[in-house]
Amino acid sequence: MNYIQITDKQRQDMLRAVGAAGIDDLLRQVPDAYRLTGPLDLPPAMDEMTLRGHLASLAAQNRTEKVCFLGAGAYDHFIPAVVDALAMKGEFVTAYTPYQAEASQGALQAFFEFQTMVCQLTGMDVANASLYEGATALAEGVLMALNITGKRQVLVSRGVHPHYRQVLRTYLSDLPAAYIEVPLKGTVTDTLALENELDADTAAVVVQSPNFLGLIEAVDTIVKFAHANESLCIQAFNPLSLGILKRPGEMDVDIAAGEGQPLGIPLSFGGPYLGLFACKQQYMRKMPGRLVGQTVDADGRRAFCLTLQTREQHIRREKATSNVCTNQGLLALRASVYLAAMGPKGLRRVAQLCHNKAAYLAGRLGEAGLEVLNSRHPFFNELLVRPKRPVQQVLEDASAANMLAGHPIDKDYPELPNCLLIAVTEKRTKAEMDQLVQILRG
Repeated sequence: MNYIQITDKQRQDMLRAVGAAGIDDLLRQVPDAYRLTGPLDLPPAMDEMTLRGHLASLAAQNRTEKVCFLGAGAYDHFIPAVVDALAMKGEFVTAYTPYQAEASQGALQAFFEFQTMVCQLTGMDVANASLYEGATALAEGVLMALNITGKRQVLVSRGVHPHYRQVLRTYLSDLPAAYIEVPLKGTVTDTLALENELDADTAAVVVQSPNFLGLIEAVDTIVKFAHANESLCIQAFNPLSLGILKRPGEMDVDIAAGEGQPLGIPLSFGGPYLGLFACKQQYMRKMPGRLVGQTVDADGRRAFCLTLQTREQHIRREKATSNVCTNQGLLALRASVYLAAMGPKGLRRVAQLCHNKAAYLAGRLGEAGLEVLNSRHPFFNELLVRPKRPVQQVLEDASAANMLAGHPIDKDYPELPNCLLIAVTEKRTKAEMDQLVQILRG
């Protein structure tokens, strides 16, 4: 495809073909208030050297070197150099699955490897080639459960990420489906309340583990309650936590949806991220997104293709399982490179470092007389702390010390006032954690 502008003759030919006398006639249905009648108010063009200097001056205003204890769904993990080296190759730098997908065997093989590794990571039977990010992956899982069961009620733990819950409510807002939120008992899902809410019209139970507040939920118990009610269980998960925690498939979870950002994807001010999605084999044809399969070509050689496309909008639009067009192919590639580079032992090592360092910080906070609300339950790498001073003051003091101290949760959990959610990754050092304790103590 070239980008040579059209000629006056070509413009007149196109206008004549659509029966328009001119550009104004073509755009007559667009209200004047929304039409651009003059040039854009932009500064004059710059040459390359001037533009580089201008961009460098803008970049110099960024504050990128703060010690980061922020988490709440996006985490400051170490990214091996090999991830950028391979993912930035020109053959891969696109988010698109080509329209003639089979012409790009390298890309399809990368996605096939990605699906394989997601299945190994989650213990599930089948995974797709990615979705947009964790929130929409979870919402797509709920739509899938409604489609599978034909039921019209969804129970969602209040321990699920608040943004995920908001996205899910948006998805369900125009559907004949009831969204019921299950309360917490302390900082974990109230399983008794959940059991009492289950009824014959419950399509699925949605739980996140580790939950938004950092706690590991009793997923086994929740799965048993759901299956006893002939409902599905959907788990939102942190992929790195599966280096040391029981996998969704091992707990008989039906659908697993997660955010892939911890797998070699930078924070990037919130995106683009990567939706991970896997399920049991019997639900494969109801699964959203694209699937890459392995086959043989006309010469008997191994080949890869998009498979089971009868699920998709470009084959049977009115019966499509989802409307995923530009999926996160480049991000899926980054996750594939990260997982391949780390291997099972490396992934376990990173998960252990995250947990062990969080446990060290929890101990130091306790010694300093600070309340760690989730210290009485198993956790992965996030701590819920109640400082003795107002959270906003703590955040300001930490910022002055070149540190992002954590995420205040008051807005989403008013029942847990003046609390800070602190994430500890493998990058945090003992000195940084000790400094954070001093700031929190005041």
